Formats: sequence, C-alpha cells, structure tokens
Amino acid sequence: MTAGPLADRLGSSEPIRALREAFAAADVEAWLVGGVVRDALLDRPLVDIDLAVSGDAETAAKIAARALGGPRFRLSEAFGGWRALDRDRKVAADVSPLQGATIDEDLSKRDFTVNAIAVPLAGGDPIDPYSGVRDLDLGVLRVLGAGSYEADPLRTLRLVRLAAELDMRPDDETERLTSAAAPRLTEPSGERVFAELRRLLTAPGALDGLDLARRFGVLDAILPELDALQGVEQSRYHHLDVYEHTLEVLRKQIGVLEGNRLEELFGDHAVRVREVLAEPLADELTRGDALRFGALFHDIAKPRTRGVREDGRITFIGHDAAGDEMIGAIFRRLRTSERLRSHVGALARHHLALGFLVHQRPLDRSAVYRYLSRSDPVAVDVTVLSVADRLATHGSNAEPAIAAHIEVARELIGPALDWHAKGRPRPPIRGDELAEELNIAPGPELGTLLARLSEAVYTGEAATREQAVALARRLHAGAD
Repeated sequence: MTAGPLADRLGSSEPIRALREAFAAADVEAWLVGGVVRDALLDRPLVDIDLAVSGDAETAAKIAARALGGPRFRLSEAFGGWRALDRDRKVAADVSPLQGATIDEDLSKRDFTVNAIAVPLAGGDPIDPYSGVRDLDLGVLRVLGAGSYEADPLRTLRLVRLAAELDMRPDDETERLTSAAAPRLTEPSGERVFAELRRLLTAPGALDGLDLARRFGVLDAILPELDALQGVEQSRYHHLDVYEHTLEVLRKQIGVLEGNRLEELFGDHAVRVREVLAEPLADELTRGDALRFGALFHDIAKPRTRGVREDGRITFIGHDAAGDEMIGAIFRRLRTSERLRSHVGALARHHLALGFLVHQRPLDRSAVYRYLSRSDPVAVDVTVLSVADRLATHGSNAEPAIAAHIEVARELIGPALDWHAKGRPRPPIRGDELAEELNIAPGPELGTLLARLSEAVYTGEAATREQAVALARRLHAGAD
C-alpha cells in the first residue's frame, strides 16, 4: 500500500478523523504508530489506535477522550501511557509520550520492523526507518535487534502471537534471537503473559503459533506443564503422544466451530450451540474461545498420573480431577479471573464423563440428569469438547468408538442446552418446609434429600409437592 492509499485508509476511520481534528485544534503534535499503521497497511480492521505524542500524554489523553466521547485511564506508570475509549467501549486510543526526543528515536525503541512505522496524525507520508512496509509485503517478522528483547522479554511471546494473527514468519536472525531470549519470559507479569497468550490461542493461526512457541522455547518458558506433554506415550487407543494429541484436539475443536461442523454433528441444535458458545465468559473471551483453552489443557495432568498396569496397559487414572487442580495453579500464575479458571478447570474435570455414558446406553432420564448436574455449568461446552477429543483419537477400534460417542453427544446436547437456558430443576418444596414435614434439622441429610428431589423433578418422579414429600419420606425412612 503506497502513501496515498494508506492516508485514505487511515482517513476513512471516523475515530481517527475525530482525533485528528481534536489534536489539530489543541495544537498537539502526534503520530499514529505501531499496530494501527501496520493494520491499515494490511487492510485489517482499525480498532486499537496507538498514538505517540510530543508533550504531556495525560493532557493528550484528555483531548482523545473528549474526541471519542468516552473515559480515560492510566495504562503505565513506567512509560506514561494512557488509554481513551469511545462511548461504546469498542475503540481504544492508547496515548504515550515519545520514547526519545524525536519520532525516529521512538521508533528505534519498538519491537519489530512492522510495528516501527509512523504516520503524522495531521497527515503526511509514512516514517519507515527500518523498512517495515517492505517486511509487511514480504510477510516477514524482523525484530529490531537483540536490544528489543533485552528491553522487554515479553516480546518473544509477542512474536509468535503476531505470526499467528498476521500469517507472517520470522527471519532467520529473529528466530535465533527469539530462541536466545525466550528463557527470560519468566520475568514479565502473569497478566501480560496471559494477554499475549489469549490473543495467540484465539488467532487464526493458533496452531502454527504454538508450533513456533515450542520451537523457540517460548512454550517451555510460559507453560512448562504443556511442554512436558511431549513424548508421553499413551495406550493403544491413542495414536499420538499426549502433546500431539492435545494439538490434534485443538485442531478438531477449531474445525468444529470454525468449519461449520456443528450442523453435521448436532443437526437442528447447532444454532443454539453456536449461540451459547458466543456468550461472553471472562477475560475478553467467549465460551467458544475458552473451549480452545479447554482443548489445550484437558490432558495437562497426564504426565503426573501416568501408570502402567501388570498387563502393560498405560493408564492415567484421575487425570481429569488432577487437571482441574493444575489448571487452577497455572491460571493463578497467569493472574486470570476466577471465573475463567473455574470454567476451564471444569472442562478438564468433566471431559471424560460423556465417554463413560457410551457404555450405559440406552440412557434413562436419571443418567442424563446426573451428567448434566455434575458438569453444570459447562454441560454444553464440555459436550462439544468431548466430541473434539474423540475425533482426535485414532487408535484401536477408533471408528466405531467415534460413531458411538457422537451418537451419545447428539442425544445429550438438547438436554444440555435446555439446562443451560433454564438452570437446575428446583424441588416443588423449599428446604425449610421439607425439614418441617419430616421433622428433621437442617444439615447434610436435608441437602441430600433436596438434591434427590431435583433429580425426581427432572425424571418426572416427583412433579408435585405431595409427590416430593412422599418420596422424601420414603428416602428418609430408608425405604427407597
């Protein structure tokens, strides 16, 4: 893209036009830098606008916030950065003071050549001292020397994230420097690491990005538990080691959601499944995004739980529950929200449950209830994940096993969707009322009875208050 089309592309953005007018009126010199220029050159959506300003960044952020119609807040004490949002919180302008005396000196301190391009906010030709435009045309990621990684070790993870997002490749020297600097990824904060990891894992090229991360030692630095899955042999029902199986599950999971296989797998329920997975979850992720984390971490505890029976069969007893615990530790290290941690942990804890039901067909209402109750609130999500897991497993007796698993998943997805929409069924009598009817004190027994009555409501065994009390009396008396 030449200077003219680039200017047109930037000028067509309403937020950029508003910022341009506001900064011109205030006589503040500023430059569009980094990702916004790169994305304009690649004809990508312009959502995050990076500005370098000559002068006080806080004052500039006030101007930006007024222009966009939203709030502002400080981003970085160390670098003096601020963020201004539009009124809908959909567009962000990150405002930072020049890192140096001039824009050229500022660009010299950036990470990669494709991010070291600036355009005056007031208009003008691109400032491209490191041939970033050429590298964009070639699809090459080039780091601005070893000093770039020394200034911020997180940039090694950013490299693989950008490769995954932009479908670009590092040059040989960047590969060498990245591998040398990757061990220092233990230094940045967990929040910063997770922010990059989240974007890597939800990028179009997530699998290629993970492969780069493994090759460069980035994966071992940020997720040694995942790197440890390499070479862990499985039973004859698997054709891949745990690491390669994990990547294959992620590949299948992406294919199910992105490749329109939901319709093939779940028929008329596909639309509702897609709606559930589009729901916002936490940490800027939807439930569907979180399924990628579920795929990546579902077998994380297999090395810890691996055993070999006397007959030579390899086992991983308890890796589902142990995986939940490990995910807790990993996500606390990454400083994620508790909601995301518990959600992904639940995916690991319950990812085997549907497979066990394959051998219990035909399923009665009680079996369905127990599956939904135990896997609540991830019943829909984990049903989809279990299908991806099964599709990725091609060992002994694979095809009949896959067909049977999908059949059960189809049977369960409708009830799971209804459960997600309506919630757990409630007994037709309150706990205090039941305690009075049975003349028992509140405690564990009452809780057990209420849980059993919830199941009875679901199965139709106790649809009314009278039926619920009668069933509870029999249970309390030990007659049922």
